[in-house]
Amino acid sequence: MKIDILLGLQWGDEGKGKIVDVVTPNYDVVARFQGGPNAGHSLEFNGIRHVLHIIPSGIFHKDKINIIGNGVVIDPVIFEEEIAALVEMGLTPTDNLYISKKAHLILPTHRLLDAAYESKKGNAKIGSTLKGIGPTYTDKTARTGMRVCDIFSPNFQDKYDNLIAQHKEILDQYHFDYSERLPEMDKKWHASLETLRKFKAIDSEYVLYDYIKEGKTVLAEGAQGTLLDLEFGAYPFVTSSNTIAAGAFTGLGLDPHFAGKVIGIVKAYCTRVGSGPFPTELFDATGNQLREQGNEYGATTGRPRRCGWLDLVALKYALMINGITDIALTKADVMSNFDTINICTAYRVNGEVTTQMPTASDVEIEPIYTPLQGWKEDISQCKTYEELPQAFKDYIQFIEDQTNTKISIVSVGPDRDATIFRS
Repeated sequence: MKIDILLGLQWGDEGKGKIVDVVTPNYDVVARFQGGPNAGHSLEFNGIRHVLHIIPSGIFHKDKINIIGNGVVIDPVIFEEEIAALVEMGLTPTDNLYISKKAHLILPTHRLLDAAYESKKGNAKIGSTLKGIGPTYTDKTARTGMRVCDIFSPNFQDKYDNLIAQHKEILDQYHFDYSERLPEMDKKWHASLETLRKFKAIDSEYVLYDYIKEGKTVLAEGAQGTLLDLEFGAYPFVTSSNTIAAGAFTGLGLDPHFAGKVIGIVKAYCTRVGSGPFPTELFDATGNQLREQGNEYGATTGRPRRCGWLDLVALKYALMINGITDIALTKADVMSNFDTINICTAYRVNGEVTTQMPTASDVEIEPIYTPLQGWKEDISQCKTYEELPQAFKDYIQFIEDQTNTKISIVSVGPDRDATIFRS
């Protein structure tokens, strides 16, 4: 039995939450493998929009097992808030949500360190969500972090106090005043552990291995997007974890021979939150139109997203390093009001045309576009591929021809029912 992997192929915000929710009926287990509350996975059904930050997007299917893997970092306060929202909906997440004992914890001072580091960078800031993600992964790498298993340890408080003391020393070096904020943050953090301790903490690598041996089907859910990967994104404007398919194996404790399908989520245009290169970014009325029609504001931060045309140079790079077998194209309904739609098919860098992603993040990139006819029709009510306007089908065919990859799923609206599956 293989595991399938679902992840974003752009700079995040591609619509992973919706697609995970839609395909979850095909799986027994949904396991999140990296990231933390910097993610905002949105999904909609029955006219209600839901946003998940830490919890896997299969949680709304009561008969499915959901696992937070070892590669995830957890803020107990945000976790408690998410659980409360689910309980209010009538769900009992303690029944079908398990947490890896090896997942690391975001402490209150991780968030303060995040703010201190970002403030120090001034104009060179990376656009962090300030959720403490980077400092938590830093402690993980430095082997000083705290994990879920620690909250059940008799030495828990000593470990916590020692790490907080280390963080305070760094904050003092940055002349960052935490005296008023930290006591209340600390109080809320400790109170939230009561919720976290109610959940079954597991050795997820053993559990997943046994599930697979039993014949259970597993979907590995990624967060953020390929172009934010710590290794392969436009460094340093990246996240702190491995967002690519390879990260699913280290983030869950499975070996690569378990790899099955790799489903890549692609928005019909591009967006980005925070700083960093964005070759097709639009600074004109078209960019504003995409932002407003697509409601492109961060699910986690509320910040307006930068918007631009689809970038096939970046997409083909993401397809290559992930081994993508299927593409899910999302938010195509947002593109319904344009006479012409541009797609970037090459870059001009230092006067030379290239179809490869530059490594340096400070080079000037001029996108080279291929114009396609827009469809200017409302596609949100289409239920089959045949109902879609020909211009949109031409758009899909162009992407498939350029990438040599099948677009198997087409999302034509935010609701889970607004999804077309192609055979």
